[in-house]
Amino acid sequence: MKNIVLIIFISVFAFSATAKVVTVGSKAQFNSIDKAIEQASRYDTILVQPGLYKNQKIIIDKPLSLIGEKMPVLDGGNKYQIITVNSDSVLIKGFKLQNSSFAILEDPAAIKIINGNKIIIESNYLLNNFFGIYLQKCKNTLVKNNRIIAKGQKEQESGNGIHCWKSDSLQIIGNKVERNRDGIYFEFVTNSVIWRNISEYNLRYGLHFMFSNNDAYFTNIFRNNGAGVSVMFTKKVVMMNNTFSDNWGDAAYGLLLKEISDCHLEGNTMYNNTAAVFMDGSNRMEVKRNIFKNNGWGLKMQANCMDNYISSNNFLGNTFDISTNGSLTLNSFSENYWDKYEGYDLNKDKIGDVPYHPLSIFAVIVEGNPPAMLLYRSFMITLLDKSEKILPSITPDNFVDNKPLMNAIPL
Repeated sequence: MKNIVLIIFISVFAFSATAKVVTVGSKAQFNSIDKAIEQASRYDTILVQPGLYKNQKIIIDKPLSLIGEKMPVLDGGNKYQIITVNSDSVLIKGFKLQNSSFAILEDPAAIKIINGNKIIIESNYLLNNFFGIYLQKCKNTLVKNNRIIAKGQKEQESGNGIHCWKSDSLQIIGNKVERNRDGIYFEFVTNSVIWRNISEYNLRYGLHFMFSNNDAYFTNIFRNNGAGVSVMFTKKVVMMNNTFSDNWGDAAYGLLLKEISDCHLEGNTMYNNTAAVFMDGSNRMEVKRNIFKNNGWGLKMQANCMDNYISSNNFLGNTFDISTNGSLTLNSFSENYWDKYEGYDLNKDKIGDVPYHPLSIFAVIVEGNPPAMLLYRSFMITLLDKSEKILPSITPDNFVDNKPLMNAIPL
């Protein structure tokens, strides 16, 4: 990862020996950023001194570095897209960008990059913009250590924090995104990485994937978002070491996996969600070494999911560990720890001697009749579950972990 970032930096700053530094400020060489860009040569550095620059509508159409000194403020006055980039090899660093225009059809942003290659957007503070950072048909672009805060009250009146469309080889690293429609949005984005971001209090999703293949996101925190994280119509995505938490609501989940295939879910922590993971039409997935803790549902796996392998996970304190909407499962469970398992281990190999059926009869009833949840913890339901464990009849026979672990896995 460090080598990739270094390559991008070297590519951007490998300019000619004639490049110079141009200053902008009330007593500097230029008092207008637009004028400085117009007069600057390719690969020059424009250094903007501290201050408030109102009604900014900046267009960068040549390779250069735009750097703020002590966080100058670029204000769009709620009328303009603040920075538009139509060039390769551009660096934007060290600004507070606020109050972009709002327009549903045009999708204005604090920073919009169009057809950019080798772009770096780093260490900026974006406040009260429609879209924060918008990447359209970009390649080899780094978005790093930015803080993006919106004030959207309704989904249709708010844009996304970091919006990426039809792009390749992006790196979204170390950003904090909150109170947008979606925190981070990928559509038709390939070969890209999302790493060490915090996405919280967004109106819809903390992270939203659509038709984006061969990507990875890891070591991110997604919490208190409207519906959690969604990965849809996608294949070959690696999801590792993320935290999904506190996503509550009738249609909320930590992670939604819809119509995806050949993906890898490992080392994630999922707690305090309505449903930790909701799988719908997800096939050939490996789900291993994850923690499902204190969720309403640990894993909701629809009957149209096939050839998934669920192993070495901890299921702790969930109301229901597993739920499904059908009678047939074509998935495999093995060597998971289930805190509701009441079996024994006579040969002391740390694997239960009795197979465990994690799907309770009450979970099946609630899946088909949600109001039945009112009977949860009643004596009748307790008796029903105990009877089902002794004489299984309704829950699928092949929904079983033949090697349940006796102790939780240290993860």
